Amino acid sequence: MNRDRHATNPAAARTASTQELRDAYLVDGLFARGEVRTLHTAEDRMLVAGVVPDGGELSFGEIRALGEGGLERREFGVVNIGEPGEVVVDGVPFELGHRDGLYAGRGSTLAFRGDGARFYIVTAVAQASHPTVLLPFADSEPVELGSEAGAGRRALHRYVWGEGPTASSQLQFGVTVLHDGAVWNTYPPHLHERRTEVYLYFELDEDDRVVHLMGEPEHTRHLVVRNEEGVVAPRWSIHSGVGTGRYSFIWAMAGDNRDYGDLAPVSVQDLR
Repeated sequence: MNRDRHATNPAAARTASTQELRDAYLVDGLFARGEVRTLHTAEDRMLVAGVVPDGGELSFGEIRALGEGGLERREFGVVNIGEPGEVVVDGVPFELGHRDGLYAGRGSTLAFRGDGARFYIVTAVAQASHPTVLLPFADSEPVELGSEAGAGRRALHRYVWGEGPTASSQLQFGVTVLHDGAVWNTYPPHLHERRTEVYLYFELDEDDRVVHLMGEPEHTRHLVVRNEEGVVAPRWSIHSGVGTGRYSFIWAMAGDNRDYGDLAPVSVQDLR
């Protein structure tokens, strides 16, 4: 299943129905046994995918929305949200455990193996080639954010973020893990005026949900998100969320720069 979405504008989101918001911004239905499923958004030309090898081997093929050879001009971020599995990059296998990441540069060919592995992939157009890097979760140094009093204490693990040892053309991504008792992420909210960000929520219990806040600060909207679902946040949209239980999420960005700190904080007093 390969889906393609047009870019959107804030005026349309102000009056959209719940279903229209879900159709435009929700990332759902990515993970199916034995399949590669993709969702392409014209917002900074980002593409996300879910790959569930189910004991066999699956690889990326042509994606209609990208045109012939479209994947050859992209760089890739991969995170395994399931049991251990392998990502084969240009014929070389890399073992990824739960939450482990991998970066593969422009023009790489990728295949996926593993019984119980569930791979989440995010890709962006790349202007230069960079080497493949395995990014174990255990080796990443977390940035501690939030507080227990604010119910938002969390550990942000940066895999590729414009600095550090792993270079990229424009892609940034990582994993944020909430501590016990925390329910808020990225609060107060912010937006990136020069980049698109995509969230993928995981490690939610079956009956738990995240209420993801989006839209313009003065015209906020929301989406109710389940486990292994996410949201596309265009450059004009805030992003923040609160869950009914503990969860983790993968964040990924692409756009005009790789400055991780290039964001616009939004005061709570300005939210409507």
